[in-house]
Amino acid sequence: MKRTSLPLHRRDFITLLGGTLAAWPLAVRAQQGERVRRVGVLMNVAADDPEGQARIVAFVQGLQQLGWSDGHNVRIDIRWVGGDPERIRKYAAELVALAPDVILATTTGVVVPLQQATHTVPIVFVQVIDPVGAGMVASLARPGGNTTGFTVFEYGMSGKWVELLKEIAPGVKRVAVVRDLVIGIAQLVAIQAVAPSLGVELSVIGVRDADEIESAVAAFARSPNGGLIVTASTWAFMHRDLISTLAARHRLPAVYAFRYFVTAGGLISYGPNSIDPFRRAAGYIDRILKGEKAADLPVQAPTKYELVINLKTAKALGLEVPATLLARADEVIE
Repeated sequence: MKRTSLPLHRRDFITLLGGTLAAWPLAVRAQQGERVRRVGVLMNVAADDPEGQARIVAFVQGLQQLGWSDGHNVRIDIRWVGGDPERIRKYAAELVALAPDVILATTTGVVVPLQQATHTVPIVFVQVIDPVGAGMVASLARPGGNTTGFTVFEYGMSGKWVELLKEIAPGVKRVAVVRDLVIGIAQLVAIQAVAPSLGVELSVIGVRDADEIESAVAAFARSPNGGLIVTASTWAFMHRDLISTLAARHRLPAVYAFRYFVTAGGLISYGPNSIDPFRRAAGYIDRILKGEKAADLPVQAPTKYELVINLKTAKALGLEVPATLLARADEVIE
């Protein structure tokens, strides 16, 4: 079982916190009468995932900017579940038992079991697509209960992925939508609404494990003029290297929801910044620690969407990226 106060190497973390951890241990502060607040964090990914590490660093830096330092006036307890449902339930109960002042939680699959474990500890979520539909909050403006947070995107924008795929690869006539069988229905519906007007025939690949997606993508690629749309899910996140490798192997142009797919070799992505919500979540954690209630903090949407293109991958696929598309890109990887 992986348990850490923070998932960085000690040397790096001392640098991050300006050396305050070594100089001011928790015990000293407790003796001085200063109350040390406790923040739980339940991450949906594995502890060694670079993207997960970057998210935690952003969260900690956000807290620092608001005056909270781990080992000084706050203790941060992190649990990493690596997408394992059993670990989610176990660590949710474990964090609640620590009696934290507030818990940061990522994705629907983590937040729902955590809500089942506590109706009183405030929860701030990130990376959630439809919190109202999932029953996490009463409404976006007035969440009610003990939970609020930051949505990953409005699912209606999923139709944009079809448009981008046709723009960067006009010859695509068949598109396989790779989706988690448990979630992602709303994303699929938005894609299905747009596809006919662009002359695209859709196939749906519902996946549960690595072997399943390998065989499904290989079967789809046997016919010409194919492309992929990979919807947002924890499963896709954890298998991003495999998915981008399969797209390259079968020469399938593919569009993704997040930048980290493109840095892993994917062709193009359009979606919100995956790090920024963790900085923003620190603001809600700060407000709750200072006495505000989660029920009164409105659920917030992303403030910016990013278009990222991998020119190396485009060249390998024999695609010439339109100048108009390059001009709109927030980042071009060469």
